[in-house]
Amino acid sequence: DPALLRPGVAIVVSPLIALMHNQVAALNQMGVRAATLNSSLSFEAAALVEQNLLMQQYDLLYVAPERLLTPRFMRFLGQIPIALFAIDEAHCVSQWGHDFRPEYSQLSVLQQRFLRVPRIALTATADIDTRREIVEKLQLADAKIFIDSFDRPNIRYQVIDKANSRMQLLNFIHTHHAGEA
Repeated sequence: DPALLRPGVAIVVSPLIALMHNQVAALNQMGVRAATLNSSLSFEAAALVEQNLLMQQYDLLYVAPERLLTPRFMRFLGQIPIALFAIDEAHCVSQWGHDFRPEYSQLSVLQQRFLRVPRIALTATADIDTRREIVEKLQLADAKIFIDSFDRPNIRYQVIDKANSRMQLLNFIHTHHAGEA
């Protein structure tokens, strides 16, 4: 993983606070030094994360685009070595998508402000027009593009009649996913 092999902290831009917390918890369990900075943290907790960043205590930092783009945080990032910027859920730049976040369109500032820091954009939901828009808005014209199948064999849909939904759910979990998280 480039985020762990390069010196410095990898900044992961993510729009979903719950997802950030889940990913950081999973990474910490595997021994990866990861943290998040978002609006769910108290002032004290956020200050501690920033202090640890200055002491190079993290390999990955998850941050929302709204915080990343503040002048204060951009100045702060100038004080620490950055391995790369990973822009997760990059389809959020698309003004035609339901996940549109105006701040994602402003992330091109990373290329201007941190010229020597690599950037990658990641998404599992981008058609060809959205991919073009990601490349354009994030100024990734010279970047390599990797596309894989959207087939997710671990996900399937099944429709059944509802009758005592709680028991149906419990039976499904017990029958098909006993002992799993």
